[in-house]
Amino acid sequence: MGRVITDPAHLGMAQLLKLERLEENLFRGSCHQGSPQRAFGGQVAAQALTAAGATVPAERGVHSLHGYFIRGGRTDMPIIYEVERTRDGGSFTTRRVVAIQNGESIFSLSASFQKAAESSEHQARMPEVPGPDEIAVVETEESPIVLAAIEVRFISDPAEGLPDVGHGPRQRMWVRAKDSLPDTPLAHVCALTYISDIRLAGTAWLPHRGDPGTPQLTSLDHAVWFHRPFRADEWLLFDMESPTYANTRGLAHGEFFTTDGRLVASVTQEVLLRHRL
Repeated sequence: MGRVITDPAHLGMAQLLKLERLEENLFRGSCHQGSPQRAFGGQVAAQALTAAGATVPAERGVHSLHGYFIRGGRTDMPIIYEVERTRDGGSFTTRRVVAIQNGESIFSLSASFQKAAESSEHQARMPEVPGPDEIAVVETEESPIVLAAIEVRFISDPAEGLPDVGHGPRQRMWVRAKDSLPDTPLAHVCALTYISDIRLAGTAWLPHRGDPGTPQLTSLDHAVWFHRPFRADEWLLFDMESPTYANTRGLAHGEFFTTDGRLVASVTQEVLLRHRL
């Protein structure tokens, strides 16, 4: 049986992403809590990507994933991940994964893998920010299990964010997995997928935190694009902004940079944000 994750002691990123292989295209895992009584969406997405990657040759790296959160996952029972081998092409491989609990789909993922290829390059410039060693550690409201697996250094105030300069609410933080991860690209893209769901939805909430009622944030979909090689157990700048919120739906974008300024991944998420009176 898959284990139910409740105790943060001795948990690292590798343990949070670990799956049990049941059959060739069938896997089982368990997730910790994100919002009350619901599995953490970043972990579900990362485990789904782990399952997809287990069916793809190691020389093909993940270049994108697109996921939809269908139902809230439970934390008191395992999740089954069923992989569909959609296509194996000359340069690209495509996989679809459905996460299932109690016979119902709770999350679906499409992931694309690419054979390495050479080309010229360009990228956006990394913002000028203090390095992770220049920032004091502050207490946050993140789950103890999340904080057992990753290290966070906030550049912006965790409650206030950064001033809006015309792109909507913003926040920035340095992040990395606490423990050393295996020297395989798949381990690092799965770890970044987990990390990419931390604080991103909350960026859309920052200007509305004073609205009456209790805020309810639910991720609707999540997409990540991987641009360049990186290690998720080394510091990455997570730069986030939310350009719009309307009809109870907020959109948030994020970019990940290495300490030497390489743009390694981009993420976009839509979140349902409502206030219950």
